[in-house]
Amino acid sequence: MAEAQSPNLIGRWNVEITFANEEHRTLRFEAQGAGKGIFELVDPRAKVWGAATPSEAKWSRGEGNAVTFSGPVEFLLGNVGRDAGTLVCKGKLETPDLITGEVEFSPLVGERPSKHGTFKATRAGG
Repeated sequence: MAEAQSPNLIGRWNVEITFANEEHRTLRFEAQGAGKGIFELVDPRAKVWGAATPSEAKWSRGEGNAVTFSGPVEFLLGNVGRDAGTLVCKGKLETPDLITGEVEFSPLVGERPSKHGTFKATRAGG
């Protein structure tokens, strides 16, 4: 009755996002049990706004090593505004400590199109 042990997603991940327009964003994703998680924006400019506010995220495993995690985020726009929307990362667990894949950010306000790009998530030590 031995089953192949699939890599565990639970833990903290450093997520680096590159959108098609070469815009780079970094956030921390903490995967918890029962498909729950937390997104926390990592942006040096966030100090202007005080500490970054974590938001609830969710995650799921698909066939093979497919992984999806998503939730609401607010990216900073310059030093004057925020771009609120939903971030969806669809990727593959390449190794127990690396996820790569595609990302989509759908803005909540305005008639702007979604942003697409790629992401790389590495397991945070400690």
